[in-house]
Amino acid sequence: MELIKGDDITIGYDGEPVVSHLTFSVRSGDYLCIVGENGSGKSTFVKTVLGLIPPLSGQVVFSPSLRPDSIGYLPQKSMIQRDFPSSVMEIVLSGCLNRHRRLFGYSREERDKAESIISRLGLDKLSSSSFQELSGGQQQRTLLARALMATERLLLLDEPVTGLDPQATAELYSIIRKLQEDGITVMMVTHDIHPALNDADMILHFSHTGYYFGSRDEYFRTEPGLKFLKEAGHDHS
Repeated sequence: MELIKGDDITIGYDGEPVVSHLTFSVRSGDYLCIVGENGSGKSTFVKTVLGLIPPLSGQVVFSPSLRPDSIGYLPQKSMIQRDFPSSVMEIVLSGCLNRHRRLFGYSREERDKAESIISRLGLDKLSSSSFQELSGGQQQRTLLARALMATERLLLLDEPVTGLDPQATAELYSIIRKLQEDGITVMMVTHDIHPALNDADMILHFSHTGYYFGSRDEYFRTEPGLKFLKEAGHDHS
């Protein structure tokens, strides 16, 4: 089932296109990595999918089963305030605010869901800990848990491992892969070759001269895919 698709859309700002004639689709269960050069359109694409900016032409179409407010979004680390005085539980619960219908407090159902997600991401013993006292990897898992509060269907992750050490990076990739195996669709913007090479089944590559959208295996037989491999030290030529 297609959750999101765009057919011959153009995206950009203030009437200036960044990517033209883009056609893509995200199907239920996909693991899509979004890669490419800086300034080539990755952030513009994310904002367009989230509905923060409209396409310059065409439209992004959502499945009737996927509401825009049911996308779990984890923004870039640089965009996140890291000195929250809140606890892990409070931050995770705040992930359901977009769909919150109560004036005060959270429902028992919401709290149960938060506890389940916290456990799922291995944060049980940190539930009442202050966010600002956590390690970088623990903070990022907390923010991923927050994103999961908004969705049962689709996660959109923007450079989720930036600034993490190798162990925390590996742990987060493992968690994301398990979520996808459990049926959550993943869209991830990344500069890292690892998820594109090992985890993704689809690739969307932006460059200043165009884009590629298709399977991972086919991507790594294309010029931009081979260049990505070479730059990451995985030259297969």
